[in-house]
Amino acid sequence: MMKQLALSRVYQLLEPGPVVLLTTAHKGCANVMTMSWHMMMEFEPPMLACVVSAGNHSFAALRASRQCVIAVPGVELAATVVKVGNCSGRDVDKFAAFGLTPLPARRVAAPLVAECFANLECRVVDTRMVKRYNLFVLEVVQAWADSARKRRRTIHHCGYGRFVVDGEAIRLRSKMR
Repeated sequence: MMKQLALSRVYQLLEPGPVVLLTTAHKGCANVMTMSWHMMMEFEPPMLACVVSAGNHSFAALRASRQCVIAVPGVELAATVVKVGNCSGRDVDKFAAFGLTPLPARRVAAPLVAECFANLECRVVDTRMVKRYNLFVLEVVQAWADSARKRRRTIHHCGYGRFVVDGEAIRLRSKMR
């Protein structure tokens, strides 16, 4: 039997994808934030959209620099990812505080995160929805993946401190490559 669900909980049903880390660099300062509000928009070139709240320290850096890195952590970093998300870069150097290793990117100033199994260097290509929705459209200009890490289990936010971890994979016929 269907029961009414509070509208404030709808996001728990549609959380878009794995929790990621977004890094920025602005005025000589690198920052990292936890983010789960993102989605793929196009395949080639790869484009994605992400929401960064205007209240987040990373918002101003992303808006000013127009570039970032989306780093994809595995489940082994789950506790660190939550800690990163529970504080502000205004108050703490999160790379140092949480033992994350910034690596130089090739095409953007924002750092890669060595502990993550994938890093996507991105440039902001559309800001028309930033003022109204805090939504940035990004183009991935360089992608990195750790080929030694075969098992790439991601975490997904379900709200209120609950997460699920990628599990069993299935294959079905699809016209997508």
